[in-house]
Amino acid sequence: QVQLVESGGGLVQAGGSLRLSCAASGRTFSSYAGGWFRQAPGKEREFVAAISLSGGRTYYADSVKGRFTISRDIAKNTVYLQMNSLKPEDTAVYYCAARSGWVATTDNGRYDYWGQGTQVTVSS
Repeated sequence: QVQLVESGGGLVQAGGSLRLSCAASGRTFSSYAGGWFRQAPGKEREFVAAISLSGGRTYYADSVKGRFTISRDIAKNTVYLQMNSLKPEDTAVYYCAARSGWVATTDNGRYDYWGQGTQVTVSS
């Protein structure tokens, strides 16, 4: 079992930046691939970014490619999502997820553990 806790969300103006953190407890995050998803009001949860267990492979949704960066710090047992050039359409609750194994995936149904979410609001 692993527990995930997100932090770093908030209100930011368009063009600004935020860094989300996802801290793991219970078991080390180094045993899991990690992902970030988001859900806007009235919409389904969608994939944002994912990182392999080793950190050697990363994946991004087209809508955030070039603006967001996913990374992990094994020593701190944490996965990050650096978000730059934020747009109002990035407004959503952002969720961290972990899945057992080496390979990251864009499929939210294949993740085993989820955080409680952190709100990101981008004003125009």
